[in-house]
Amino acid sequence: MAQRILISVTSDMVTDQRVNRMASTLKEAGHRVLVIARSLKTSAELMPKRYRIIRFKLWFEKGPLFYLTFNIRLFGFLMWHHADILVANDLDTLLPNYLASRLKRIPLVYDSHEYFTGVPELEGRPRVKKIWKLIEKLCVPGLKHAITVNQSIANLYDNEYGTAFQVIKNVPEVSLPFMADKNELRVRLNLPSDRKIVILQGAGINIQRGAEEAVESMNYLNGVLLLIIGGGDVIDQLKQQVVESRLTEKVMFVAKQPVLSLRKYTAACDLGITLDKDTNINYKFSLPNKLFDYIQAGIPILASNLPEVRNVIETYQVGRISEDHNPENIAKHINEMLNDADANAIWRVNLEKASKELNWEKEREKFLRIFNAID
Repeated sequence: MAQRILISVTSDMVTDQRVNRMASTLKEAGHRVLVIARSLKTSAELMPKRYRIIRFKLWFEKGPLFYLTFNIRLFGFLMWHHADILVANDLDTLLPNYLASRLKRIPLVYDSHEYFTGVPELEGRPRVKKIWKLIEKLCVPGLKHAITVNQSIANLYDNEYGTAFQVIKNVPEVSLPFMADKNELRVRLNLPSDRKIVILQGAGINIQRGAEEAVESMNYLNGVLLLIIGGGDVIDQLKQQVVESRLTEKVMFVAKQPVLSLRKYTAACDLGITLDKDTNINYKFSLPNKLFDYIQAGIPILASNLPEVRNVIETYQVGRISEDHNPENIAKHINEMLNDADANAIWRVNLEKASKELNWEKEREKFLRIFNAID
């Protein structure tokens, strides 16, 4: 039976692949879907979607006043608009959804994209962390329908609150056939054809995610371009680092891209890197989107030694693990991976096999069963 589903998220939906996939899937299944997001002064225009989107424009774009005003406005919206099911994405939208679901007696699905109270941005901010923890303690134990991105995070919530979280991985749709021709893609994207290209992509290129060391590693490499695509807290710092280290010919920055455009850039590259550090519980158990994007693009992966990431790399044999973040060692791994023809031939075969298993077409059935079971 068709349901009216209201999905809340604090992103601007320009690059939010997970929410876009889920909203599109629910729409395709016959539901009426409305995504409630936000609009920043720097937000790009949205590409046409299969579902409706409303983006709140607020006076404040970050910090406590943003979260306060967004949550108040979201609560009012949810109370005044009809819904059969509410979906809260991450802890920063959970409270208004939880209250509205209780007051209106309608089901709530909570999707935790990460272990929110373990993010490094909350370290050294005990008062702010305490507020988020109080919200979590209020809402999570009473949830009947909860999902997250991997089993490690699901176990954390189960151990802490006794709430069962089902796992829906952050896997993309199967790549389109035109992604295969790297030379043609590089011409269209104005990328060099005479160098190997290593890509670091993500909407959250933040502190403690190995980006600084990736840039520094370029001091030890020749004939290689590091392509950094996306946004985050350290982008400005990285750009300054590139200038100070005289690496402007070796490092290229591209702003956040819509999903299809990003996939073209990824497929044009030779190696993907994901170098998050084991410095906090959220990063330790992370399983980033880019890992699966690299697999769908058919490029091998150099990854840091994190449990969930290592499991994917070793299970499917699609790359290498760097045991540390020493820039010289990272450069050594990159050089060896780019120039080992035998290993690349094996990785290509394994990447194709992995891409057929780790995709949204496989995951969507599990996702839809969750909603079909809601009464």
